[in-house]
Amino acid sequence: MKKILLSFIVTLQLTSSVFAGGDLDVFEPVVEQEESRFYIVVKALRILGDETEHGEALLKGDRDYGFGVDIGYRISYGFAIEYDFSFSKNTVRETKVGYEPEYVDGEYMTSSLDLVYVYEATERVGLFLKVGYEYEWEEIEDLGIDSREHGFNLGVGTEISINEKFKFLMEYEHSAIEGPRGPSVYAGIMYNF
Repeated sequence: MKKILLSFIVTLQLTSSVFAGGDLDVFEPVVEQEESRFYIVVKALRILGDETEHGEALLKGDRDYGFGVDIGYRISYGFAIEYDFSFSKNTVRETKVGYEPEYVDGEYMTSSLDLVYVYEATERVGLFLKVGYEYEWEEIEDLGIDSREHGFNLGVGTEISINEKFKFLMEYEHSAIEGPRGPSVYAGIMYNF
């Protein structure tokens, strides 16, 4: 009796779907849409500041803000190549023995080429590791600093899928470049083409 009742309900459901003009996609296989290989990330950043020596002075950068853009291409097996650019400013305290501290403005532009690996923890959440090589342009005009440095950078983060095209991401990035800029924390939106 239960089998007959269940068959009647399924038949009634399918029939009402056909007469109502609905799609009979019950028996069609689910086709998962492949993620685009190209993406762009627009992100806000917070630099955390650091201490470094400059001649006889100690420079200490404060925490401040900036922005960044990543352009990426997914290779395969969770790997991607990214080009990253960021711009930030902060206030730098110069301290010399026997002098009052002086506060000056610093500007930083960084550009890097990174290899990224994303581990899909769930359908919507991915964890990533980023390793790259970056160039940094540092300008602290009041101290006569206009330098170009380069070195390795390392980042870790997470990306959360909002829908097919957009993801929200958070990232921590550390650079081997010594300076008052220090490490960075990012939050941004990824758009998949």
